[in-house]
Amino acid sequence: MGFGKVILVDKNDMPIGVMDKLEAHEKGALHRAFSIFLFNYRGEMLLQKRATEKYHCGGLWSNTCCSHPQPDEKISDNMTQKLMQEMGISAPLQKAFTFLYRSEMANGLIEHELDHIYTGIYTGAPSVNPEEVEAWSYCSIEKIGLELQRNPEQFTPWFRLLFDPVVNHIQNLKRA
Repeated sequence: MGFGKVILVDKNDMPIGVMDKLEAHEKGALHRAFSIFLFNYRGEMLLQKRATEKYHCGGLWSNTCCSHPQPDEKISDNMTQKLMQEMGISAPLQKAFTFLYRSEMANGLIEHELDHIYTGIYTGAPSVNPEEVEAWSYCSIEKIGLELQRNPEQFTPWFRLLFDPVVNHIQNLKRA
């Protein structure tokens, strides 16, 4: 199975090299990533449950889509392609913020990412790729918050870290 490459970056998101994706996660090397959070018009977040066969965090609930931009490609192009590949969705996206985090996962891999966070509106039913996504659900912010408190182990480490900042970002947009 080929895992592809990731773009190694410094804390200012300046590229400093390229590494195999699995190696980057084994070594905990800081690399560029993106995470997409889609909401319907009721304000419910579109979650995906990662396919069990994924090399990490399989069977866990997470944001709508996340991945790593490929070397020599724009993040916007990669996001559009990955969102279509995983969820069968085309939706306009807006940059929200960037988020630097490091999280050790149960299988010994390390997520150390400078994550570009994007949000958007989508109201339909996705057409998921079963190799990537086991299930999907629109859920209220309140329900997700309660589930994160009760059963945090059912969610990916990055989703647990990003949930509050994304919700705060969305609430600030509504106030503006």
